[in-house]
Amino acid sequence: GAKPRDIRMQFLIESVFLTTIGGIFGLMLGIGASLIVADLMKWPVSISLFSALIAFGFSAFVGVFFGFYPAYKASMLNPIDALRYE
Repeated sequence: GAKPRDIRMQFLIESVFLTTIGGIFGLMLGIGASLIVADLMKWPVSISLFSALIAFGFSAFVGVFFGFYPAYKASMLNPIDALRYE
């Protein structure tokens, strides 16, 4: 009984959630790797909050951008047909 709009939103929320989680882990790994390499090479390192927010925002944008088409396709499917091929 869900409306196509509800299905689209569910898929988009899932897509943004997954890419945001990936963005968080990517930031943690990137910052950690930067600190390790900088320490080994004796380089100064500076990580700004602005750069981290840009990276985080970009990951959320990727989730919306690349999640929209699958969400749209899923919302157009007949539920019986979608379950038949599950």
